[in-house]
Amino acid sequence: MLAIYGPLQLILGVVYFVMIVHIMMSWLINFQVLNLHQPFVRQVWDGLNRLLEPIYTPLRRILPDTRPLDLAPLAALIIVISLRAYVLPVIFGFA
Repeated sequence: MLAIYGPLQLILGVVYFVMIVHIMMSWLINFQVLNLHQPFVRQVWDGLNRLLEPIYTPLRRILPDTRPLDLAPLAALIIVISLRAYVLPVIFGFA
């Protein structure tokens, strides 16, 4: 069981880290600390969006439309935290 549990925890840990970076970067862009006209910032932003849009898009269909505020990253982050801390340990018998 550890052969499956370990990699799943690792994948969820990486997804958690990428989501935190994406959320922080979106704040920095919105508060104009980072500029999307810089090539490196643009590449990192586009890469993070390409990685996370498949996760956010289904959630956006389910969640209500709160136009200036996007709730999909928050919902996805809560889901990842719940999977890491509660669901996986229970499934694999570690809780």
